[in-house]
Amino acid sequence: AISSLKLQLVKSAETTVTTIQTRHRNGEVPNTDSTMGEDVFDETYREKEGPKPPMRIVWRNVLMMSLLHLGALYGIFLIPSASPLTLMWSVLCFVISGLGITAGVHRLWSHRAYKASLPLRVFLAIANSMAFQNDIYEWSRDHRVHHKYSETDADPHNASRGFFFSHIGWLLVRKHPDVIEKGSKLDLTDLKMDKVVMFQRRFYKPSVVLMCFIFPMLVPWLLWDESLWVGYFIPTLLRYAVVLNATWLVNSAAHMWGNRPYDVQIYPRENMFVTLGALGEGFHNYHHTFPYDYSTSEFGCKLNFTTCFINFMCFCGLAKECKRVSKDAAQARAQRTGDGSYKTG
Repeated sequence: AISSLKLQLVKSAETTVTTIQTRHRNGEVPNTDSTMGEDVFDETYREKEGPKPPMRIVWRNVLMMSLLHLGALYGIFLIPSASPLTLMWSVLCFVISGLGITAGVHRLWSHRAYKASLPLRVFLAIANSMAFQNDIYEWSRDHRVHHKYSETDADPHNASRGFFFSHIGWLLVRKHPDVIEKGSKLDLTDLKMDKVVMFQRRFYKPSVVLMCFIFPMLVPWLLWDESLWVGYFIPTLLRYAVVLNATWLVNSAAHMWGNRPYDVQIYPRENMFVTLGALGEGFHNYHHTFPYDYSTSEFGCKLNFTTCFINFMCFCGLAKECKRVSKDAAQARAQRTGDGSYKTG
């Protein structure tokens, strides 16, 4: 009992230190709100005993995902026939829609790791619609559930159920009842009070049709006379499928392969391949250990395009109050619970 009390005191002290060290770019400690902590792992949760509920396949989703990936595969074969401008446009659409996930719905709205001005929030909401991975409200709710109940029945993409399930399978079946139950109990006041979030949620379907499908296809056709056929299959379907899989790799590969320098007791890993493909989201052991850090990494802009983007937005006066973990706090945590692979720099 005494050793257990000591461990709790150590954890409490570390939490206090990292909270104190969380700060603005100008050195001030940011304010908290009633929803803080909704993305912190809940150690009290216990899975229900007895048989698991039957898996119910959503055949519509299976069909749509199959057609999407067939279209993306065809898009690969069309690449030689596309103009260089179309290929450059596809990459730009990938980056924009990727930022709608990484800088937008993930770091800003799910974790409240920094604050964004109205123009930046509008841009990120539009970029999020281009990414077409559920609206900001629903994505943030499910992601907070993922952090709070990671690798349990209440985790939407529980990696303990295997690579396929955590990558795409979770989207092809009905949610586990615990995911729905725990998601309904989260305090989402911050999202409900954000007019940009609720506006996007209200008009999500037409915004997706416009930004994910029509806009990427029409720009090459209107500006440099690319065929609509190529415009549909490369900057639209192929780009969309690549963004989806880059995001899914964070849920699958980054929960299975890589080292765990900060916390060896959890699934998430540091995965360099995912880092490169997902605009800096592969420092996943760090992220699940310190979910409120706006950089999702101890190393700032190093291999982290999203952090560079947020820093630039701060420079432009469009973002502020970036929460950060101190170097000392990160090193202390690595020494206490890491796997011994921790390196600085």
